[in-house]
Parts: sequence; C-alpha cells; structure tokens
Amino acid sequence: MKNIIVIGASGHAKVILDIVEKQGKYSVAGLLDREKAVGTEFFGYPVLGKEEDLPGLVKEKSIEAGIIAIGDNWTRHLAVQKIWSLAPDFKFVSAVHPSAQIAKGVKLGKGTVVMANAAINSDSKIGDFCIVNTSASLDHDCLMEDYSSLAPNVATGGNVTIGKFSAICIGASLSHGISIGEHCVVGAVGFVQDDVPAYSVFHGVPAEFSRKREKGEKYLKTP
Repeated sequence: MKNIIVIGASGHAKVILDIVEKQGKYSVAGLLDREKAVGTEFFGYPVLGKEEDLPGLVKEKSIEAGIIAIGDNWTRHLAVQKIWSLAPDFKFVSAVHPSAQIAKGVKLGKGTVVMANAAINSDSKIGDFCIVNTSASLDHDCLMEDYSSLAPNVATGGNVTIGKFSAICIGASLSHGISIGEHCVVGAVGFVQDDVPAYSVFHGVPAEFSRKREKGEKYLKTP
C-alpha cells in the first residue's frame, strides 16, 4: 500500500483517518499538525511534526503522498500552498468512504474527500481539495470547483455549480440549475432557489442575502 501522511489533527482528521482505514488503499505513516507535540498520538497515529518537517519526513518515512484533513476551505488551501512551497512535487490522494455512492461519469479531483453515505450522481465533476460530507447528495451534472465543500445532509438538484472556496452548510438545499459564486456561504438548513453572487452569505427558507463576505473569512462565522 502507498505510504501517506495526513496533514491536520482535529475532529475532521478523525473522519478522514477512518475513511482511509476502511478503504484499505493507503498506509498512514503519521500526521503533521502545528498545535500538537511531536511524538504524541492522535487517533492511534503518531504526530511526526509540522509542515516544515515534511521534506525530511518524505525521505525518512518513505512517504509517497498525503491528504489534507482540514475542514475550513481557505485554511485547507493555505496548507496546500505551504506544502507545495516546501515540496513542489508532493502528491495528494483522495479518500472515498466505501459506503459512498459514486455514479457513472463522475470525476473527482486530487485531495478530495467523500464521506460516509454521500451520493454523487452521474457526470458530476468535483474539483481539487473539496469535501462532500456525511450523507450529502450532489445530483447529476453538477460542478464543485476547487476547495468547495458540502456539509452533512446537504442536497442539491441537478446542474448546480458551486464556486471555489464556497461552503454549503449542514442540511442546506440547492434548487436545480442554480449557481453559487466563489467564496460564498449558504447557512444551515437554508433553501436556495436563485443564483448566489460571489463573496456573499445567504441564510433562510427561502435563502436571502445576509451580508458580504471577505476572502479567507471562517465559514462558520456567525451572521
């Protein structure tokens, strides 16, 4: 099995580690995390260092690739850029839970994670470093651009586009054929019937504009 390293050691990382174990495709050498001390254990795996330690660990531990275990879209992007600045040729793998339903014609980008009981329907395309969380449903011919995310129990109609870095929060629904701009947030349990412009936050049923949003802002920030 390919020897990989996991970047991040939080609750989100636990979910990803469980997926990797159930897939049985990769062997996890350990984790990188800025907050936890080297030599400590997290979810049964050793913390090996911080991002800066990766080039040396690649040689020492024969690491072939990695996966980012960070839930926030912008922070995940920063971690990828940091790693590529240290190791430009470093590869990232995706993780798909065995219970997820991936239909014919679906394309998954590198570093993307698909969690338990998620459903991705025919000819949908998911970009790099995306998250399709537990029991989320992405219908046919949809597009998730890089670093976007669906939280647990999100449901979309077909032909939906979700822009880069946008987060669709827990239990939200997106009607058929709409477009969500980049760096957007759709609040929990919201129902979106119309296009959402870039850099905005929408809440409610039906979802309405709440406020503008800045690049890099935490997606769970309150309205």
